[in-house]
Amino acid sequence: MEPRESWAALAAGGIAGVFVDLILFPLDTVKTRLQSPQGFRKAGGFRGIYAGVPSTAIGSFPNAAAFFITYENVKSVLHHDSTSYLTPVTHMVAASFGEVVACLIRVPSEVVKQRAQVSPSAGTFRILSHTLYHEGIQGLYRGYKSTVLREIPFSLVQFPLWEFLKDLWSWKQGHVVDSWQSAVCGAFAGGFAAAVTTPLDVAKTRIMLAKTGSTTAGGNVLAALGGIWRTQGLSGLFAGVVPRMTAISLGGFIFLGTYEKTRQLLL
Repeated sequence: MEPRESWAALAAGGIAGVFVDLILFPLDTVKTRLQSPQGFRKAGGFRGIYAGVPSTAIGSFPNAAAFFITYENVKSVLHHDSTSYLTPVTHMVAASFGEVVACLIRVPSEVVKQRAQVSPSAGTFRILSHTLYHEGIQGLYRGYKSTVLREIPFSLVQFPLWEFLKDLWSWKQGHVVDSWQSAVCGAFAGGFAAAVTTPLDVAKTRIMLAKTGSTTAGGNVLAALGGIWRTQGLSGLFAGVVPRMTAISLGGFIFLGTYEKTRQLLL
């Protein structure tokens, strides 16, 4: 992959990440509060819907940029002919590497953001300092494993499906898809991936919001899923699925469409 292509992927990914995270932040807050252990109303309801937005604003660009520069470079290294049956595997591996790298930036931002979302009276920087004082750097990475375990299955579904839909649409119309068509493919791929990975997202949220020293705070994803199943059943595992699907479908449209358009402009 040429340096110019790498810089284009980095810049386009970062810009797309900022756009989607800030535009859809209220939906993300609603989803987090629906998934929180204290329940939607006690977590803040519809009050302070932008609580935690500074954390997202700071983390969005480097997070998305890290994902896409890794994704495009790994794709380039593992490149196969587009007709090869290994092409979806290439996209899966590239997306998985991208998520592992991006989560190094995403998780601290997510921890602070989600704690602010369920405690709207506490400021973002107060939550950051409180977390560092009581839990250290390790506290900012609480839920790293559960986040990666959520993001990799999500990406294994979303990105191969996105690439497949783009290829199918390109084949049907006889030329490469436009950025808006790529955005539509991204919306379908993101919505489907969001639906099937919601239980992992609920487990991640519970781990990040759990009280320090509790069993859930230990980060065991299977134990968290088991606890949710025992206390709330299937509805608990799919808490927040509608706002999550809505946000990620819209996010897929904005994020992947913006990424494609920006990257085209920069190349």
